[in-house]
Amino acid sequence: MNVDGRTPVNPTAATPADDDWLERALAGDAARHRADHVDDAGFTSRVMAALPAPLAAPRWRKPVEWALWGVAGTAIAASLPGLATDVAREMFRILASQPISLPAIAAAALAIGAATFGGAAFVLRRD
Repeated sequence: MNVDGRTPVNPTAATPADDDWLERALAGDAARHRADHVDDAGFTSRVMAALPAPLAAPRWRKPVEWALWGVAGTAIAASLPGLATDVAREMFRILASQPISLPAIAAAALAIGAATFGGAAFVLRRD
């Protein structure tokens, strides 16, 4: 709804003419360079037709990749046990020296939530 609560807002509606400067610039540039086209007598079409179809990744590939990355991360963490505690100790020392306020906690929670949502959206997208 619009600000007045009555008129629906369509975010995909055409923008006013003042906002079409980029479209006009691109169309003008294309019109100027249209005459520069070199006719290749269908060579490009023949080459594109002769190319093999793109290979599709099997469905099992992504879960296996994630499993392998998990195994690799676990192996690295297990091989460097002292590093994890040292990093955790230093992070605690740095964070403990910072003043903590409610807005800072809210900002950190928002950043963690956004990173989690973004990571999940990236992983769960359909290619």
